[in-house]
Amino acid sequence: MTVVIGTAGHIDHGKTTLLRALTGIDADRLPEERRRGMTIDVGYAHLDLPDGTQLDFVDVPGHDRLVGNMLVGAGEIDAVLLVVAADDGPRPQTIEHLELIDALGIADGLAVITKADTVTPDRAAQVAAATRDLLDRTSLAGAPVLVVSASTGAGLGELRLALAALVGRVLDRGLPGGPARLAIDRVFSVKGRGAVVTGTLRGGSIERGMTLRLLPGGGEARVREIQVHGETVDRVAAGGRTAFNVGGVGPEDLHRGMVLTAPTAADRAAAQAVATDRLLVALRPVADFAGGVSGIPADRMRVRLHTGTEQVGAVVGRSGRDSAGLPGGEVAAILRLERPVAVAAADRFVLRRPSPGGTLAGGRILDAMPPRGVSRRRMTPERLAALAAAATEDAAESARVDLHGAVPGNPARLADGLAAALRADILADIAASGEWLSIADVRARGALTLRRLVTLSAADARAVVTSVVEDLVREGRLARDGDRIGAAGRAPAGPGPETLAAMTRLESALDVPAPPSLSEAALAAACPLDGIRALESAGRIIRLDDDLAYATEAYRRLEARAVELATASPLAPAALRDATGTSRKYVMAILEDLDRRGVLRRTPAGHVPGPRAAASTRP
Repeated sequence: MTVVIGTAGHIDHGKTTLLRALTGIDADRLPEERRRGMTIDVGYAHLDLPDGTQLDFVDVPGHDRLVGNMLVGAGEIDAVLLVVAADDGPRPQTIEHLELIDALGIADGLAVITKADTVTPDRAAQVAAATRDLLDRTSLAGAPVLVVSASTGAGLGELRLALAALVGRVLDRGLPGGPARLAIDRVFSVKGRGAVVTGTLRGGSIERGMTLRLLPGGGEARVREIQVHGETVDRVAAGGRTAFNVGGVGPEDLHRGMVLTAPTAADRAAAQAVATDRLLVALRPVADFAGGVSGIPADRMRVRLHTGTEQVGAVVGRSGRDSAGLPGGEVAAILRLERPVAVAAADRFVLRRPSPGGTLAGGRILDAMPPRGVSRRRMTPERLAALAAAATEDAAESARVDLHGAVPGNPARLADGLAAALRADILADIAASGEWLSIADVRARGALTLRRLVTLSAADARAVVTSVVEDLVREGRLARDGDRIGAAGRAPAGPGPETLAAMTRLESALDVPAPPSLSEAALAAACPLDGIRALESAGRIIRLDDDLAYATEAYRRLEARAVELATASPLAPAALRDATGTSRKYVMAILEDLDRRGVLRRTPAGHVPGPRAAASTRP
């Protein structure tokens, strides 16, 4: 188990020195950082605790001009280690970092007063008291405050014990769930091996050889090698710093802020990371150390969104249905982004003023793909509050379905009220018709009704209706006869004399090795659609595709001939064409059907008898 802890604090307060004393690792990895004696970009170190738990430390820069880099590290941490120098006390970046931590809602952490060897005990105690007062105005209220000296080692033993206790609190709360994903914070290339990305792995585990989605962009990257703390492993669990050597993409295709993610089940779409330029969020005010509590950004205000390892310009939407009061003092809003970013529901973020810089609000993502179009009418305060209050992934998914009304997928999901209304409409239509209706007609009518109520593509709406019809058939509320649907208990009417005669004419027209198209043959035979369905149901004709059909006896002869030829030697399409006197169009359709049914089996040399060749009479 790995817990990620981020440092915070003013420049030159000893964050990197403290980590070096704890871990033996110098998190200042860049030559310029070592030369200037300050952290410029995010650095990393790790520590193994006696119980086997690993701590990954994210060392962030403390300079006021590097707040964007600080948030790259802070966006992916589980807890925070606030560092305050005893000789200097809390300074501007101490306060700004606390505002950012409060905006992210990080509730687990501790404060360390460093450089205790440079001041008197009274001075160290005064700084500790001042630091505790600052912590108590934020989400870190009640966090422990320790006094140490990285130079002499005083207090480091107590700090290690406090870190172990901190890990326990983090694990009690639970680490982020959902599908496996890694927000990229570094990209570089290794000669002869290609692109390498690093980040903090969240959610599930990743194994070597897996193919991950790359967002935004939608490309794919195959995991060639995995390294954790410099050691190559075959599998890595969520929680810690990870490096992937990836194939299928080059370093030029990757950058900080992109996300690699594993696919998830269709019924867990809300937890999946997606590329989006529009977010439904819950905003909350943050501690304003200059004078109380900050307000929520106003409607149409331009802001800078920091989430994960990404930052992007955005506009706040807080008018009409886009805004509502939420439990706990939060406010719902829509963020419209300058470009798509990769995020998932429950991700934390910070909103900052573009210029001059300053923290405006914190928040979390409620829905990464909020309702659009007619579905926005369902964005009521009650539904928004239910989504914001959802405490589990199942509850969040249920609330999201209720908010949207309909969510396509496999299976498709409908809000309870909408599902009941759609079921009632389908049953009423079929009862009123007094006839058996084609599934296509029922699907089209239901999709039209559904799209008047919620925003769905035509294809998604038809898929949702099909799912509802199948449920009604399974429940015995409707009956199915081929591709027709009727009321339960109603026997399908048989064809009349004229249709029966037309059916015979059509069957005769299709009883040849190279039949005309089904539509042309049906028109010539004056055979209605119901007659074609009846021929199929009775097994008198076989359809290979929408417009190609054979009389069953003709197709059995062709099938037997194909098996005979394949038994003698691998069968090529040209040989079957010559043997049947047909054309390539017919031969390819026949061979594809025989392959699919296992009557023949495709090989590089040609088709040979398949496992079902001996019983190759089609029902």
